[in-house]
Amino acid sequence: MEILQNLFMGFETILSPIYLIYTLLGVILGAIIGALPGLGASAGIAILLPITYGMNPIAGIVMLCGIYYGGMYGGSITAITINTPGDSAAVMTAIDGYPLAKKGQAGKALGMAAFASIIGGSISVIIYTFFAPLLAKFAITFGPPEYFALMALGLTSIGGMTGDFPIKGYISAFLGLFLATIGLDSVIGLERFTFGILELYEGIDFIPAAMGLFGIAEIMILSDNDQSIIIDKKELSFRKQFPTKEDIKISMSHILRSTGLGFLIGVLPGAGATIGSFLGYSTAKKLSKRGEKFGTGVIEGVAAPESANNAASIGAMVPLITLGVPGSGATAMMLGALMMFGLRPGPQIFETNPDFVWGLVASMYIGNIFLFLIAILALPAIVKILAVKKPILNAVVLAFILIGAYCLRNSMFHVGLTVAFGILGYFLKKFKFPLTPIVLALVLGNLLERSFRQSIILFKGDLLMFFSRPISGVLLGITIIMVLLPLIIKLFNKIKRKDYKNKSIKENF
Repeated sequence: MEILQNLFMGFETILSPIYLIYTLLGVILGAIIGALPGLGASAGIAILLPITYGMNPIAGIVMLCGIYYGGMYGGSITAITINTPGDSAAVMTAIDGYPLAKKGQAGKALGMAAFASIIGGSISVIIYTFFAPLLAKFAITFGPPEYFALMALGLTSIGGMTGDFPIKGYISAFLGLFLATIGLDSVIGLERFTFGILELYEGIDFIPAAMGLFGIAEIMILSDNDQSIIIDKKELSFRKQFPTKEDIKISMSHILRSTGLGFLIGVLPGAGATIGSFLGYSTAKKLSKRGEKFGTGVIEGVAAPESANNAASIGAMVPLITLGVPGSGATAMMLGALMMFGLRPGPQIFETNPDFVWGLVASMYIGNIFLFLIAILALPAIVKILAVKKPILNAVVLAFILIGAYCLRNSMFHVGLTVAFGILGYFLKKFKFPLTPIVLALVLGNLLERSFRQSIILFKGDLLMFFSRPISGVLLGITIIMVLLPLIIKLFNKIKRKDYKNKSIKENF
């Protein structure tokens, strides 16, 4: 009852016209910045942070928070329309979103992305409201063994992304794992495969890789094959932007499951929306009745990662507010903003600044509604992007990609790196190598190695401790099951076919 009273107090605060304006402004700016290749929510907050100087703390933080979850949705816009994810969390959305756009169903895909985002975000805010302190205590129990087990579980999804040629998919994954080793060793600081290039000391950044492999490579493929996306005029009508009852029925279970999974991943410090969207998509692929069609343009392939990454963005606020531990790059920026405003996040903030905490929570409810309305109203205009002549569209997209690559570190090296990945992606696609395993392994590989080596050092080489700790033991158990399950099913089907064949032979005699 006390929680509800505090929430009502938060709504009384946030429903002030000035706070509503800042919330709306944050969501709009976040959606725009999230759609620009290479920027994303973290960069958006960093760029716009100076605007909040001198603001009321509530006004400043609700605007930054709006930029955060607005950016989560914005990344899906270019992922679906031009196969260029706005940020890393939208990579999985492109896998089925772009094929839907190529079928003339961009509005349907964008509408489902908005629908899944609002559902995932709203449910996560409710969970945040009632269970934030409890979940924060759970997240703090995660040590290196638990993170290793979680990353290992994430890598099992590669098996479902190998396409028609599994061996090529695994080669792509090993290439991604190799790329993840480039840079300074995160444990002892030795150089690995840097060749004396200073820019490689920090490793291969995910954003140039994703923009090159998905964006530039796709532009080259489209130009090479003279392909174009067909836009049905009916698709531009307002009515077509809403998911159908059938779409909602197919996707709802995946949205709810991915929301819970994404929120829990978001709560874990350092995990973030990218890993949440990867796991949301791979789980949906494994549990969907149409799992074999994922990657060809199925609507639940858009719904699952979008609900997961929006839920993760809300989940990342849990350790930030309750423990003062940022759960993602964007929340690390917001931690700095809180310090700038003279607020110290932690368990005491609920007592010392209740108007701020509950005003922020209430702003998330309002912000998600704003996000949905903006998305739906803007969809017809967004879909019309695809009607632009291909040479013009390709030139504009390429310009945005290169600008985004440069803005990442203000370095031409990253522009060259993006172009290099584009050329690599072009040849890999030509020879039927799937690209998604590369980016998944690149994201998870570094985290996997670091947590494994930290665990080995911490427990003096005792590998059994991965299974003796309850959380890591359960996660590794699930991982082993995921790896062996396809083999067991294949063996079972083989035995079943053999029994059926023997039975037919006996009946003939």
